[in-house]
Amino acid sequence: MIRLMLTLTPVVCVLAGITFSSIFKRYLYDEAAERTLMLHGLQRRKASHQDQSRSKDRTMYDKAGKLRKPLQLECAEAREQILSTCPDDDFGTLKTIIIATMLLLLSMFVVHCTWITSNAYSSPSVVLAYYNNDGSRTILDDFREAYFWLRKNTPDQARVMSWWDYGYQIAGMANRTTLVDNNTWNNSHIALVGKAMASTEREAYKIMRALDVDYVLVIFGGMIGYSGDDINKFLWMVRIAEGEHPKDIRENDYFNDEGDFRVDNAGSSVLLNCLMYKLSYYRFGDFQLDYRVPAGFDRARNTVIGNKKFNLEHLEEAFTSEHWLVRIYKVKKPRNIYSIPKSDRVFEHRRSKPYNKANNKGRGLLMNEGNAVKGRRSSRI
Repeated sequence: MIRLMLTLTPVVCVLAGITFSSIFKRYLYDEAAERTLMLHGLQRRKASHQDQSRSKDRTMYDKAGKLRKPLQLECAEAREQILSTCPDDDFGTLKTIIIATMLLLLSMFVVHCTWITSNAYSSPSVVLAYYNNDGSRTILDDFREAYFWLRKNTPDQARVMSWWDYGYQIAGMANRTTLVDNNTWNNSHIALVGKAMASTEREAYKIMRALDVDYVLVIFGGMIGYSGDDINKFLWMVRIAEGEHPKDIRENDYFNDEGDFRVDNAGSSVLLNCLMYKLSYYRFGDFQLDYRVPAGFDRARNTVIGNKKFNLEHLEEAFTSEHWLVRIYKVKKPRNIYSIPKSDRVFEHRRSKPYNKANNKGRGLLMNEGNAVKGRRSSRI
């Protein structure tokens, strides 16, 4: 989005300049001064004609031509025409209102640009700040806290899987390898990460093992109401993954029957069981943030999550920041002996023949042992 804004900003500025220039040219035009100049021109023309009439250097005859009106009559008609074009007072009031409105908009835009520059663009994106109702300022340092934990508590060769928005931050502040970063030239690799996030945990585990992923980092804003988290970006992950893997990922599967993207009970079952949903809302359904809302209330989307009770099979929670803004999970190593789930355990039951003692003619070993005699080899009877 930032790159799109940078690309379109020059075009928008040029169009805005042309628009304001046309408006000011139309309504700042001084018609009274123009009428005054025209009247002075008529007076000078009349005076010059009188001087020519007094001149003695005249020809004895004139060439044939059209008869013209007397100059005084022409000046009178021109004067009446000029004065008739004088606008009324209502038009002058309208001009004043429009000019004042344009100047007010330009002044407000200057104030807005100054505020945006000082608040949005002058602070680092890894530190979030907001103002409370009493005017005090609160700083959220979850990003830097999570990157510091990654730097100090993970191996140097650890690979972190996250969405590409945080690739440069992880590489620069945590000094860890990421699968994708802000250099989005490899669209197929980004699509593979999006496929892992949009798949179930078991299918995503296969992708993560193929990519040698050690940790997974997600951004979750449901605790504090941060709207720029990965759940709100999730549809872009699905769309990019669908472009490269249309047989496995389909965007329509993540909408409910009404065509809405929801995380509550009315949400799609595919969405409620995908990896991104589980990593974002793991253990979140057990917390009640306020006595006025039930447990598992998402402040960013203003709804109660639909899937609260679930466990992670192939990942384990490694770190969660103070405000739950950054969550890091460790990918479990595969087991030496893979345990088959009980639902998949199928055994063939063979019907054994019933035991019949009368038909058993075989001799036992203990009961048929011969008597032991010293100096003689024992033999079975």
